[in-house]
Amino acid sequence: MTKQTDALAGPPAADGELIRLAGVTKRFGTNTVLDRLDFSVESGKHVTLIGPSGSGKTTILRLLMTLTTPDEGTITVDGQPLFPAPDKQVREVRRKIGMVFQQFNLFPNMTVLRNITEAPVTVLGLSRDEAEARARELLDLVGLADKRDMRPTQLSGGQQQRVAIARALAMRPRVLLLDEVTSALDPELVAGVLDLLRDIARSTDITMLCVTHEMNFARDISDQVLMFDSGRIIESGTPEKIFSDPEQERTREFLSAVL
Repeated sequence: MTKQTDALAGPPAADGELIRLAGVTKRFGTNTVLDRLDFSVESGKHVTLIGPSGSGKTTILRLLMTLTTPDEGTITVDGQPLFPAPDKQVREVRRKIGMVFQQFNLFPNMTVLRNITEAPVTVLGLSRDEAEARARELLDLVGLADKRDMRPTQLSGGQQQRVAIARALAMRPRVLLLDEVTSALDPELVAGVLDLLRDIARSTDITMLCVTHEMNFARDISDQVLMFDSGRIIESGTPEKIFSDPEQERTREFLSAVL
């Protein structure tokens, strides 16, 4: 293993389906955000969700993080129900999922190192020494080894997002959810964060589910691209197919507006 994959080593990926949403509907008031959604993600694959704002993409990530619950349908991760399921099982399944948000959501009163070690210690039960050793490896991976004793407010936006990525990876998740991770960054900081995620995608077997408007990034890292509109998947295919020869007029309209 390279140093990079050592830092991220977790349980070996099993073949087959890792995530499944079946008949998932989510409403906010009278607005149906997800409409009887069915799709699955294979273990080790990188799947990108594209489509206009409000089409339900981020809601899928929030459902997998149990930040909200569906009104109908079932969600399964690694063969275990996430919804519906008892609270204890939900907590067990959630340990397999990490998320990097649009906003960095770091704890401002903690150092960079403590931001990364807190969850492994309190949730996974790692010793402080083991968690710190893992955090130092990850800070080296994301290019912030010299920032471990700083507070988030002392860092640039791009550096804070790198810390957030390291924090998610410190839990050694089976699934990494990425929600428009560059949308809050200044343009000159975007490339560095995307390059880091490309390296992680290429050098690990972490399953990724990504929401992004960075189409070149989606083309580079994805095994599959799903086009969403009005809470439904209207087209699915390889990046080459979706970006070069989409079948749906709605997909062509969307891509012509963002490319």
